[in-house]
Amino acid sequence: MEELDKFVVVFINDIFVYSATVEEHEQHLRVVLEKLRQNQLYAKFSKCEFWLEEVTFLGHILTAKGVAIDPAKIEAVKEWEQPHNVTDIWSILRLAGHYRRFI
Repeated sequence: MEELDKFVVVFINDIFVYSATVEEHEQHLRVVLEKLRQNQLYAKFSKCEFWLEEVTFLGHILTAKGVAIDPAKIEAVKEWEQPHNVTDIWSILRLAGHYRRFI
């Protein structure tokens, strides 16, 4: 699907469609929904959310202003216990490396 990473991201059973303008978003939604229909795949309407200005996706909050970390994730990190061994330290360093762009 040539639209992947241009205006659509698929992660397991989540489909995230993003656009710069309302008009562009309407067009992108039509393309994605048509691709699903062509392949006999259907979205359950009750599980769909459309026209959101803020989305939590994979632990991040996405808005027109950019990407931010989900505050719930920050709270979880604040409440971690002090590391007691090398494995714990490496786990924290890996996580910090992932989130360093938000710090």
